Amino acid sequence: MACSVDKSLLPMKAHYFLFNAGSAPIVPFLPVYARQLGFSSFVVGTIYAVLPIFGMLSKPLFGAVADYFKQQKPLFLLFQLLSAIALFTIQFVPEVPTKNPVELHCHQETNLVMCNPFDPSATDRVAKESQRNGTVLCHVECDIGLNSSFYQDLCKDWNYRQYCAAPGNFSKEIAAGFLNMSIAPSVLQMTVELPLAHHERVGNCTFLKVHNAIMPDKTPVIPYCNTALQKLNCNAVCDNSAVMDLITRPADENYSPAMSYQFWLFFFLLIVAWSSMAVVGSVGDAICFGMLGDKPNHFGQQRLWGAVGWGLFTVIAGFVVDELSKTQFKKDYTIAFYFVIFNVFLSIVVSYQLKYTQTHISRNILRDVGLMFSEARILVFIAWCIIVGINTGILWQFLFWHLEDLAGIDRDWIKALEGLAAGVQCFGGELPFFFLSGWIIKRLGHVHVMTLVLLSFGIRFILYSVLSNPWLCLPIELLQGVTFGLFYSTMASYASILSAPGTEATVQGLVGAVFEGIGVSLGSFIGGAVFYAYSGAVMFGIFGGLSVVFALLHAGIQLHLAKLPSSPAGGKESSVSNMPRANNAEQLERFVKIDPCAHDIAC
Repeated sequence: MACSVDKSLLPMKAHYFLFNAGSAPIVPFLPVYARQLGFSSFVVGTIYAVLPIFGMLSKPLFGAVADYFKQQKPLFLLFQLLSAIALFTIQFVPEVPTKNPVELHCHQETNLVMCNPFDPSATDRVAKESQRNGTVLCHVECDIGLNSSFYQDLCKDWNYRQYCAAPGNFSKEIAAGFLNMSIAPSVLQMTVELPLAHHERVGNCTFLKVHNAIMPDKTPVIPYCNTALQKLNCNAVCDNSAVMDLITRPADENYSPAMSYQFWLFFFLLIVAWSSMAVVGSVGDAICFGMLGDKPNHFGQQRLWGAVGWGLFTVIAGFVVDELSKTQFKKDYTIAFYFVIFNVFLSIVVSYQLKYTQTHISRNILRDVGLMFSEARILVFIAWCIIVGINTGILWQFLFWHLEDLAGIDRDWIKALEGLAAGVQCFGGELPFFFLSGWIIKRLGHVHVMTLVLLSFGIRFILYSVLSNPWLCLPIELLQGVTFGLFYSTMASYASILSAPGTEATVQGLVGAVFEGIGVSLGSFIGGAVFYAYSGAVMFGIFGGLSVVFALLHAGIQLHLAKLPSSPAGGKESSVSNMPRANNAEQLERFVKIDPCAHDIAC
């Protein structure tokens, strides 16, 4: 069927593309960026549990302000600017001062001993990592102090002349046992190889055997001590994220996130960014439905451009960050932050060109919105939004953490993989399903699509739980088309149908607030606690099984509701019964047109 392009909608498409292209380079990486700043998985889970609450408050609040004062477009532009400023400023948050204490035990063999009484799951992750039989490289600095016997071991057993008195008369000095401790370095520096196969766990401590050591002047040594067991206090920086999680802790023993200015600065900027993006999303969707008029089923064809922008720039950012961080242990996200400011600025420019005027005003927004919640089917819809939100929170915050744990020592390509995963989510999943969402919803009906979304989440999470090779996540990401593309179109269109004239932004804000403020918040908090206590595999397995159960439960409830005595549009009539008759008829016409199966489970 041939169709012409509505040029009035081009700025809306451009906004979805550019705003998502501005968010994508940094937003999906923020949880792992927080880990790099020195925050634990539990702290990050708590942050992301609280953030959606601010979204829950800001969406309906500013949606109601936009509806009441007819200022949807000005608020739309303002909050795009605020989100760009907040996201860009995050790069200036300093890291939490940390230390990486280990002990060097030197005897007939040498071990690095790593203990962490604060995070038992970190020891578990290293034990799991040891099954991969890889090798970890650590740069180690140890304080020798006045340990004269260890100086003798370094000179005699390690055969490293810098710790001997007279290199020209090496054998004689060793035999005499004379060591020039006044000129020898008091700090031992070396790079050690730790085969993960030689791993032993004792309580909360992990012993990793030192296979080889390279001194600062590139001299290779075989570390062992013929004297009594030597123990040195050291600091280490390793190229394995699981090992670094095990040994990294705050430099201040009394550190608490609640007393850290780094934590509060990071948290404040995330609150501003998250709240602003929430308002941009809900008000932007209300504007889009207003411009679509009697064609709300075309919403997915506008929103798909957001998926294009998100997927494209997540892939670009992932590759560029990896490329610019090749010689560094930690990733350099600077270029990603500049992508944010540039793309969101362009989004503001094109959004200013929108030819949109808000025409409807509700005489009593609270009454009109409140009437919606008297219908059982709408309450089921709200519960569905919460459950999907829980799963989405887990996915957003902890998928990349899970992939990084699976990647283990192979970290050079991890940001590229994460970018590719997001690209597959968008181009292979969201893009086609946003485009086809109107047709799918019309054919299946909203309630069938809701069940399908829950079932797809169950399958997706269960597959994550059994994943061993992180690259195999890529085909799983195709399910993003159902779990987000089809979900978001269903949620937004159903909310639009339910909206009385003049309450569009308010209702979109309320539904979005329930999804993020309750669902995503709970998912982030509970997911963080489970991930912290067990692992990503256990977390995804639990919530995958629950999603399948909820899918079956949802289908059963909808089947029961369909058998209740009701007119074909009973829910709509009850929710808009106090509206003027002309508006009621208009809403009913839209409702039946987009979802003829909404109240007939066997349609």
